[in-house]
Amino acid sequence: MQIRILVASVVLAFSSLGNAVAAVNQPVMDNKSCEAPKYPKASLMNEETGTVTLGFLVSVDGKVVDSKIESTSGSKSLDKAALAALSLCKFKPGSKDGKVEQMWTKVDFVWKF
Repeated sequence: MQIRILVASVVLAFSSLGNAVAAVNQPVMDNKSCEAPKYPKASLMNEETGTVTLGFLVSVDGKVVDSKIESTSGSKSLDKAALAALSLCKFKPGSKDGKVEQMWTKVDFVWKF
C-alpha cells in the first residue's frame, strides 16, 4: 500500500510539471514610441562607452511600471540616462498561453560614438 502511494505521488508530480510548461511571448519594445537616450555631457567629454542591460516590468497595457539596471555599462551617468529615457517607451505586452500578462523583459542599450 505504501509503495502505491509513492508511485502515485511521483506520477502526479510529473503531470503537474507537464502542465507548468507554457507558451510565453516576452514584451517587445515599440521603437516608434521611444527617443534614444541623450549622451550625458560629462560622459561624452570623458569618452565613456559601454552596454547597459535594463530590466522593465511591462503592464498589460504596454506601459513600464517598474525598471532596474540589470548590469552596468561601467558609468553611472550612462546607466541612469538610458534607464530614464527607455522607461518612457511603450511595449507590446507579453503573454502566457495566449493571455496578456504583466511581465519583466530585458533591453540592452549600447553607448558608443
